[in-house]
Amino acid sequence: MASISWFCCVHVRPTLCNFTPSQADKGPSLLASLEHHKTKSCSLSSIEEGRGVNRRQLLLHTAVAVPAFAVPNALALTDVSEDVRVYTDDENKFKIEIPQGWQVGNGESNGFKSITAFYPTETANSNVSVAITGLGPDFTRMESFGKVDEFAQTLVSGLDRSWQRPPGVAAKLIDCRSSNGIYYIEYWLQNPGESRRYLYSAIGMASNGWYNRLYTVTGQFVEEETDKYASEVQKVVASFRFI
Repeated sequence: MASISWFCCVHVRPTLCNFTPSQADKGPSLLASLEHHKTKSCSLSSIEEGRGVNRRQLLLHTAVAVPAFAVPNALALTDVSEDVRVYTDDENKFKIEIPQGWQVGNGESNGFKSITAFYPTETANSNVSVAITGLGPDFTRMESFGKVDEFAQTLVSGLDRSWQRPPGVAAKLIDCRSSNGIYYIEYWLQNPGESRRYLYSAIGMASNGWYNRLYTVTGQFVEEETDKYASEVQKVVASFRFI
């Protein structure tokens, strides 16, 4: 968590192995960044320890680490309008609406963790990702992490390093709320000398029949791309649904 670029590995440049785009075009900076991080370790051992894990530590691991992940066996893209299509993942039991021009990237997993990324065709620093992580048996609902205010404050305060000398990444919570079992969190991050990055997250929990899993849907855009991507990113995150 020493820099904004490292943190954004979760959502722009995940720490992962063998990321594979669903289309041949690897032009967007997202894919280039993913390739850059291929050689990094893919580990969430503290989460896999289940009941013994510290809740604050798990929350922050969820926000700042993404493991190797799965290519869904059953997924579909369905047009719902000229501007939007629905991505449905029958294996991981979720759907999300994405702009028609966006691409989809999936990766390989050990079954305990997975991630899917959605990003514009053109080079941009804006995208949305769905990261899924298995949880220990004591995590049965979102309130296991605390109420939404506590969860959001813990997440953002754990990322903020603006108090250091010299200052590190600055993080500020903008808003948070809970609706239908999903925590919605809005915040920004800024590394010294870099553009401010706005993030919108929808975080929920569901079972695959064997154990509970945490779904972290995060959309982000940099300040200079606000007019172009802010509305799209927010709509994509808000459209996430379990099926």
